Amino acid sequence: MATKRKVNNLLALAVLSVIVERPMHRYEIAATLKDRGKDRDMDIKWGSLYTVVQNMAKAGFLEVVGSERDGARPERVIYRITDAGRAEMADWTRELLSTPETEHHHFTAGLSILAVLPPEEVVELLGTRIAALDEIIDRTRADLAALAGTLPRLFVVESEFGLAMLEAEAAWARGLREELRAGTFSGQDLWRQWHAEGMRADRIADFTEGGAAPDQHDQH
Repeated sequence: MATKRKVNNLLALAVLSVIVERPMHRYEIAATLKDRGKDRDMDIKWGSLYTVVQNMAKAGFLEVVGSERDGARPERVIYRITDAGRAEMADWTRELLSTPETEHHHFTAGLSILAVLPPEEVVELLGTRIAALDEIIDRTRADLAALAGTLPRLFVVESEFGLAMLEAEAAWARGLREELRAGTFSGQDLWRQWHAEGMRADRIADFTEGGAAPDQHDQH
């Protein structure tokens, strides 16, 4: 079970991961996170950075060590990580690496109500998705190849994992698409009949969500 944390926002962990290097003000924290592409690895909402940093200081994970002013710009408060912040960063990282957690995926949501569309349309949509995934996979492979030899593998393993997940999704989607094209998907004939006979989409959705099997002659 995930630990209930004082600041339960992955942006906080991202902040700790960069500020551990040296004291920084919020603008420098944001710039460093963007430069390192942390917004690709974590669900970062930049508008909440100020609040997250404030909450981390309140929780004792960060402390103010000074401030600076650049011309007429507002004064910038400089923070550094505390021992409690280092401990929180290590503990949170251990949890993320060791404890599986159910994550909601938009593709899963679409699959859960797949039957509201006719199989022929699903075949086309899966083809579109596969093509898009292939483009992303190619770009990710190229990015990793460009980084080879310039960064230790330690700092790109998250991209390797992301690539593996994309490849697995593309392979699974291809398999489903081929089943539908070949007509070997279980229940496909009934599924097609529902749409051919004009079954209401809400009745099909009810069935896909665990209700009783709809009457195949259900009409508008």
